[in-house]
Amino acid sequence: MSSFWTDTISRLTPYVPGEQRSGADIVKLNTNENPYPPSPSVLQAIQGVSGDQLRRYPDPESVVLRQTLADYHGLSIENVFVGNGSDEILALAFLAYFTNNKALQFPDISYSFYPVYCELYGIEAKTIELDADYSVNLERFDTHAGGIVFPNPNAPTAKDVSLSSIEALLSRHTEQVVLVDEAYADLGAQSVVKLVGQYPNLLVSQTFSKGRSLAGMRLGVAFGDASLIEGLQRVKNSFNSYPVDALAQAAGIASINDESYYRQTMNTIIQTREHSILELKARGFDVLPSAANFVFVRVPNDYCEGGAAGVFKKLSDAGVLVRYWAKPRLDEWLRISIGTPSDMQKLMNTLDA
Repeated sequence: MSSFWTDTISRLTPYVPGEQRSGADIVKLNTNENPYPPSPSVLQAIQGVSGDQLRRYPDPESVVLRQTLADYHGLSIENVFVGNGSDEILALAFLAYFTNNKALQFPDISYSFYPVYCELYGIEAKTIELDADYSVNLERFDTHAGGIVFPNPNAPTAKDVSLSSIEALLSRHTEQVVLVDEAYADLGAQSVVKLVGQYPNLLVSQTFSKGRSLAGMRLGVAFGDASLIEGLQRVKNSFNSYPVDALAQAAGIASINDESYYRQTMNTIIQTREHSILELKARGFDVLPSAANFVFVRVPNDYCEGGAAGVFKKLSDAGVLVRYWAKPRLDEWLRISIGTPSDMQKLMNTLDA
């Protein structure tokens, strides 16, 4: 700890990303990356960016990318914001909408960046307990708090909430911003982007990292009422007026324009996920229903010495990386990303061994 740190930085418990071990024999099922490369048209678009474009600042408003996204979703460009990954957009949104001296509500088991941002910005956090089956119950959220954020599907549980349940929440909570984090919505959850024209307090964040295979590019998007998008723009332009670089803008546009590749990849991951769930259940694991590119798996205590922690260690020693949290209500579970069929077969073979 440095003597130069502020009290705020000293108190922070930073987000801990998944292990990024590399090697020919490593199977990475711990960071929810897409196991397939981006569309070939994305690589062509990146190669097509000229040196003259790179020596200049990128378009600070990302107009072509935002218009492409607006057209894709049947919205106006004023309803679209882009940034360096959805994590950056979440950070900007927390600063823009939740630093109002009222508690921000989110599920008690959820994306662990939410409490980090609350600590960073001095926002009071109010966690809402999941149901016994690890579902997010939107009826538990308080109408008098200062805002709501939740992932759909939830992370790390992979369970989604229906469109009708979210619309009912929006009908009850009209005075607070409701931020729906759709980082994994490509894989089966019902997106609520179509509702942004009906609810001026709805903000939806998405990422190009999962469905579009651009985790290495860092590109995210938010959809909302024009006034909400303007709020994000004000924060962005007070911090970094050129957030999305020329390569990312070109890659994002090409990705959106190749719908057939995107659908093919999503369908392949979903098929692999459903087959993997059956395989894991056949080996005695409990697996929650998943609408994401990962599964949440309960390890029976008698499966091996050390339970879930023991399985995590043995898999890691064999070069198969999954995610484990030594925390109450999570310490019997593993989160396993969905890889290629061969990745998942190595997982099953290692479990059998």
